[in-house]
Amino acid sequence: MMQGGKLLTVFVCLVSTVALVNAGDPYFYYTWNVTYGTVAPLGIPQQVILINGQFPGPNLNSTSNNNVVINVFNNLDEPFLLTWSGLQHRKNSWQDGVTGTSCPIPAGTNYTYHFQPKDQIGSYFYYPSTALHRFAGGFGGLRVNSRLLIPVPYADPEDDYTVLINDWYTKSHTALKTFLDSGRTLGSPDGVLINGKSGKVGGPNVPLFTMKPGKTYKYRICNVGFKSTLNFRIQGHKMKLVEMEGSHVLQNDYDSLDVHVGQCYAVLVTADQTAKNYYMVASTRFLKKQVSTVGVMSYEGSNVQASSELPKAPVGWAWSLNQFRSFRWNLTASAARPNPQGSYHYGKINITRTIKLANSKNLVDGKVRFGLNGVSHIDTETPLKLAEYFEMSEKVFKYNVIKDEPAAKITTLTVEPNVLNITFRTFVEIVFENHEKSMQSFNLDGYSFFSVASEPGTWTPEKRNNYNLLDAVSRHTVQVFPKSWSAILLTFDNAGMWNIRSENWERRYLGQQMYVSVLSPEKSLRDEYNIPLNTNLCGIVKGLPLPTPYTI
Repeated sequence: MMQGGKLLTVFVCLVSTVALVNAGDPYFYYTWNVTYGTVAPLGIPQQVILINGQFPGPNLNSTSNNNVVINVFNNLDEPFLLTWSGLQHRKNSWQDGVTGTSCPIPAGTNYTYHFQPKDQIGSYFYYPSTALHRFAGGFGGLRVNSRLLIPVPYADPEDDYTVLINDWYTKSHTALKTFLDSGRTLGSPDGVLINGKSGKVGGPNVPLFTMKPGKTYKYRICNVGFKSTLNFRIQGHKMKLVEMEGSHVLQNDYDSLDVHVGQCYAVLVTADQTAKNYYMVASTRFLKKQVSTVGVMSYEGSNVQASSELPKAPVGWAWSLNQFRSFRWNLTASAARPNPQGSYHYGKINITRTIKLANSKNLVDGKVRFGLNGVSHIDTETPLKLAEYFEMSEKVFKYNVIKDEPAAKITTLTVEPNVLNITFRTFVEIVFENHEKSMQSFNLDGYSFFSVASEPGTWTPEKRNNYNLLDAVSRHTVQVFPKSWSAILLTFDNAGMWNIRSENWERRYLGQQMYVSVLSPEKSLRDEYNIPLNTNLCGIVKGLPLPTPYTI
């Protein structure tokens, strides 16, 4: 058996029940060793999380419908999980890798993930979902390429590069966790990284990427950070936006892009300038003090240094809002399937339910907590999905502790698991309301949704007149600007337990997240897969026999 993603000719059934995948879809196997290591991203040696000795972790390169099997060995001193941000895990929330669906991998043990990016393409990333491990690394790029028979609306690039940008703290993830647990907040980040490195203008920067003159390259830019929107720009070069989070988009040129936390954009960059080095710049937005870094993009065969004059970042969030409004779904392009994206007319479907989610910051027992609709979520020893699957939910959590309409003013927070029932295959409108002065970014696991509007002020039903019901981009993250709201539309047709969370990891850790339970009344393999046989069981289900499996 070959490792590192090489295709195996031997079928090995390691992790799942029969009927998980189509027999004709190829299998790729990986072994990942998760360890601590010491690096100095900002010049100060600190402990980070490595995967196979790499910081950031290895790029995971896949194609639509491939079976990806990753054996993760946890060599840390505490439990650990990885989640695959943006992958929908159709009928298979067991592989989502968040604490509401999975028992963490105990220290010194291993767990094998088995998932399939079914009918998906696009630019994504993975990261640790436990504790504050994301603050120590363990993240990496995840790309899903189109199958050869599906046309892509641009010529094949010369090469395909992953650009991971993020804010960074020099304190360890354990020290930061102690701050939050004691009721303190983290404050502004200490720096910004591009692919795990921080560069300086005029410094001895090793080129991160090399381009041949006249050739066009694809750059997949993901904000894998913790709390900061980052503006990304390349000295002297336009970026042609072609894809975001699994959707082909209308191809506009941009001088810079605001990438909110958790978001990914794919752009084409042509080496059409004088052959020399150029700076890529990533800088924070919407903070009192801007923090930035640079990385070098080099033309092949040139050793001419980059100019010290950097392109400037935009000012204010109105610019960012207008940029969001310029993003449009490419209606004629095919995504993972041959049919055009625009063949799905989401704007003609009747809304069956409206859910408004308002974020807030409050003190609970003298400590800062965050929440949605007055509830600050807390993880349970028994993952929510396991409790539900074993029909023991009432011993772990209550459904629907929040209402679809939040209070006009949220003055207190209740700390408890936050799980909302949503009826299978209903078309739902979710409005994220941000009454605070800070920037928000939200993610929904298991789905892509249509981000139809984002506006300042307060949402009312009349605001639906401003919705983009034709070519809003289908994606899995949405930003909400200060004192503003954002609306999304989607069909909840993927059975499972799915996490809605703030991508601001400080807020997520302190309760600004929840889960939606989408149950199929049929309990059939047509709608949801059985629990994998290798699933770790913990909490009140530890040691119990598995329930009767679903059948067709």
